[in-house]
Amino acid sequence: MSSSAPVATETMVAAVEADLEALVAISSPSGDAGGADAALALCAQRLPASATLERVLCSSPNHTRDLLARVSGDGSGRVLLLGHVDTVVAGCAHRPLRREGDIWQGSGSVDMKGGVALALALARSLAQRPDTFAELGVLLVVDEEWRSEPFAHVHRFSGYDACLCFEAGERTPTGAEGVVIRRKAAGTLRVSAHGRAAHAGSNPDAGANALLALAKAATAAAALHDPAGREALSVVPSRIGAGGAINVVPAEGELMIDVRADSDSAFARVSGAVRDTVGDTDAGVRLEVELVRSWPGMDTRAASAPLLEAASARLGREIVGVARGGASDASHFASAIPVTIDGLGPRGGHAHSPEEYVYGPSLRERAELALALAETLLA
Repeated sequence: MSSSAPVATETMVAAVEADLEALVAISSPSGDAGGADAALALCAQRLPASATLERVLCSSPNHTRDLLARVSGDGSGRVLLLGHVDTVVAGCAHRPLRREGDIWQGSGSVDMKGGVALALALARSLAQRPDTFAELGVLLVVDEEWRSEPFAHVHRFSGYDACLCFEAGERTPTGAEGVVIRRKAAGTLRVSAHGRAAHAGSNPDAGANALLALAKAATAAAALHDPAGREALSVVPSRIGAGGAINVVPAEGELMIDVRADSDSAFARVSGAVRDTVGDTDAGVRLEVELVRSWPGMDTRAASAPLLEAASARLGREIVGVARGGASDASHFASAIPVTIDGLGPRGGHAHSPEEYVYGPSLRERAELALALAETLLA
């Protein structure tokens, strides 16, 4: 580690650990206003005392408001710290933090309450040096996991120099600190089938089977799956449902398809393949294809390279930009803030599952990495 390397003090690490435990203790699945308000109230208490706090409209309807904090300084750089407090775990399945050695299990611990705890700690650290920045922004949203509406907040940070997002961190195969500088575009297709019901025993051929039509549509879409190909296209039929009674030709049904690629322009090809199955389906079935969720891709390799090189020198260990397939709110900012870097959160695993965990020692390591990036940005 270099002589100027940032050090996460024992006080800082203890605060991150305490904030992680307190946040994970709160059940806050997407759409749960009470849980989101409780989590954001805790975050508001842990933000710098000099911050101006505002609850701003969420991108998704029927959600409570997001939290926006701004700290004014006397320097010249403007940096956004980004995170979300919602999880995918329903309240009935929520698990508070349980520490077993270095493995700390809990709902939302790595996605991304551990990252939020680190963002809060970094905000407090930077706020003690207001001469190093012009403005520090912290945006915590409540709908990242299930949002299907357009993202509402990019315009608020026009002219910012960098966006640092605290989704889960990782190590590269060689042991370097990994941060995310490239993500695929992500889309969700909804395929609705409208057929005709009939008695499955006495008159089955009078029906038009929505289930069979959706099965053919799912197969046609999946045939385009080619993540190693030119477009890095992945196509995963993820949910299907049709019919009601067991002795009736199903007249209605729905298929959901997860689509990811380097560019969202590839989504139209998948939609077209689904529509083209109509001629092969049972007579009388009509398919409707709708893109219900579309998040942009992210590629900040060129803009981030000088920063990662300089921050590696400051940290005393290598920081490497990596690609990741999952979607993130950082992708929305990448087109407006060229230096957008994600994956600054702690390391862990099993996100979205009962076994979700944070690797305890990584809290200190990732705190030092975040400090190195921010200090290099503002130097």
